[in-house]
Amino acid sequence: MNQKIVSLTFGALCVCGLSFSQVKTPKKNTTQAPDKTVSVQVDSIPDGKNLAVKEIQPVADSLNATKIEDLEFASEIDQKWLDELYGNSLFDSIYESVTDLKYDAVDYPELPTDTLKARLKILNAKTPFNIEYNESLESVIKSYLKHRRHSMERLMSLSDYYFPLFEKELDNYNIPLEIKYLAIVESALKPRAKSRVGATGLWQFMYGTGKMYGLDVSSYVDERSDPIKSTEAASKYLAKLYEIFGDWDLALAAYNSGPGNVSKAIRRSGGYENYWNIRPHLPRETAGYLPAFLATMYIFEYAEEHGFKKHKPNFRYMETDTIHVKQMITLDQVSELLELPMEELQFLNPSYKLDVIPFVEGENYTLRLPKHAVGRFVNNEASIYEFVTNELNKREKPIAQILESNSKSTYKVRSGDNLGKIARQYGVRVSDLKAWNGLRSNNLKIGQRLNVYNTKSSTTVAKSVASNSTAKSSTSNASKTYKVRSGDSLWSISKKFPGVSIQNIKEWNDISGINLKVGTTLKVSR
Repeated sequence: MNQKIVSLTFGALCVCGLSFSQVKTPKKNTTQAPDKTVSVQVDSIPDGKNLAVKEIQPVADSLNATKIEDLEFASEIDQKWLDELYGNSLFDSIYESVTDLKYDAVDYPELPTDTLKARLKILNAKTPFNIEYNESLESVIKSYLKHRRHSMERLMSLSDYYFPLFEKELDNYNIPLEIKYLAIVESALKPRAKSRVGATGLWQFMYGTGKMYGLDVSSYVDERSDPIKSTEAASKYLAKLYEIFGDWDLALAAYNSGPGNVSKAIRRSGGYENYWNIRPHLPRETAGYLPAFLATMYIFEYAEEHGFKKHKPNFRYMETDTIHVKQMITLDQVSELLELPMEELQFLNPSYKLDVIPFVEGENYTLRLPKHAVGRFVNNEASIYEFVTNELNKREKPIAQILESNSKSTYKVRSGDNLGKIARQYGVRVSDLKAWNGLRSNNLKIGQRLNVYNTKSSTTVAKSVASNSTAKSSTSNASKTYKVRSGDSLWSISKKFPGVSIQNIKEWNDISGINLKVGTTLKVSR
């Protein structure tokens, strides 16, 4: 019995050995579908016949076999939202340059190293910052000069408006005036700049820090975007940081990343207190923060030597003034009444998120205007607020009553267009354009299509103009007229005739602009 068992065992082992020696294992294909099989001929010892054995391939790794893709439509929505948040190329480019600052050698023969060293030594003597030459700083300065010349010229033009008000507030808190260059690194002088973590305004305050230093944020107002109030808050914060660290370089680093990160970097460096010694232990963005600040300071201080040409600014801070509002008013109403471009008012009043200046008892909300318009506003204040009240009352109706399907026009945005220009072209308000098209900001893209509704009638703007022309020829002699005199404007004429608006006069007289010719006879009634 035992001999039979041994014989059978030996026979089985022989069969297995021969089988393994004749099996040809195909090359594995990890992308092949799991249900496919490969037939392999195996010799069989017992009866000498070949048996077909099916070898099952391993299941492919699902992560390797499947290409993971985003939904295209949702991805486009995300991109539009990101463009909305960060749609300012100048601000974005500066933000990226600080975060991803490179310190590779830059070939810029127009600035020899010896010349740079001499100029940095002069700057060091003039400021409380430690401006000593090192190769990293040289790399950043030459990179900015070589690759960011156009951006710097644009910033120099904007600085003519912002720097005087910065210097005034910095001086009030005994802060070095050179801190004004920090706003360029922080926001590229864009009052409504918003970082990827939510820091907002010229000085990039987070919500909590802004509240701590008295900056109000509400549905209508974000004082982090107010140039004066945010600069005052930044001055207070910087003064406190200098009181803590006793060094302006470290105070700036703490302004960017927080005092806690600076104190940790000091510990990790072994107790060094010089910014350049603790820089390797700071967060990546903060490590590039002071070099970017010093490079910006150098370029502004030596702009003439490097041939920078500043463009003339649209405004200077000293050429503007403020008015305390006595009731809610919108910027497009001010634009219409004072015949000022909407873009000017938005530039001068960036803290009003919806282009609406609210009125709240106990709060101090102001309208900033060019000085030449301040007198006209104050002199006609009662009439202006009466007009605003009437306009607000008219707007309190269901949106369905206004947006009739046959009153809709579509406008395709062209190069050079902006919301103010389009609104004036159609005789509507900027706030209406934004509401009709779901716009959260004033940014437009070339080729974008905008819905425009004629709120005065159920016809399109083109039909309205045509009907006005017909009505003009058939108007009875009983219609009232007015002869334009020197000093008249559409607004002043509308005030002479109760119930007649600026838009009425434009429609009844086929006027597209705001300029009037002395001696022209206008219809001021139907």
